[in-house]
Amino acid sequence: MKPTISRRSWLSHFAPAFAFSLISVLPLSPSLAQAASYKNASGDPSGLYRIDPDHTSVTFTVGHAGVATAVGRFDKISGHYRLDTGKTDVVIKIAASSIDTNHAMRDKDLRGPDFLDARTFPTIRFEAHTFKKTGKNAGVLTGKLTLHGQTRTVRLKIHEVGAGDVSALPKPWGGYLSGYDAEASIKRSDFGITTYPGMIGDTIHLYISVEGIRTQK
Repeated sequence: MKPTISRRSWLSHFAPAFAFSLISVLPLSPSLAQAASYKNASGDPSGLYRIDPDHTSVTFTVGHAGVATAVGRFDKISGHYRLDTGKTDVVIKIAASSIDTNHAMRDKDLRGPDFLDARTFPTIRFEAHTFKKTGKNAGVLTGKLTLHGQTRTVRLKIHEVGAGDVSALPKPWGGYLSGYDAEASIKRSDFGITTYPGMIGDTIHLYISVEGIRTQK
């Protein structure tokens, strides 16, 4: 039998998330409008990049009780990307158990069978091979998101933040780096997560900020 979670429990668990979002989460994931003010560095950014987990974030927002916005993030991210002309290869892997909403009891619930079921489905995976430019530093990345054992097509709005040689950074960082911000919206019901439909919103907004270290041209 699946563990049950009372509606009162969810209401009390999510209440602190609004303040948490203002203080610590959203600044890690600037909107595409904010990213537009960044400047590209010099050099040809073509190549294959390894995602730097220390400078990459995946955050999300979801409606709570029809009155507020709950915010969370994932703390363990890996993968690689290539967005060269004529060749797109993107893989982002997220440990489902690394979900963090700044509340231990709520995070335990979210890892459990009523939500992510992280024991059964330990990895959230996004894989894409199609990128279409929509502007000088913007585009749409289309790929497959696998979450909770279900795979659906997802389109990420991409903004290139910058690229260039940053060898002055100490190891293990530095080298030729590039970065992108991305946004998308998904419905949790599309992935078989339907617990408390009247209390927790169906639409989840995703914000991804990726920094990569070039490993080959």
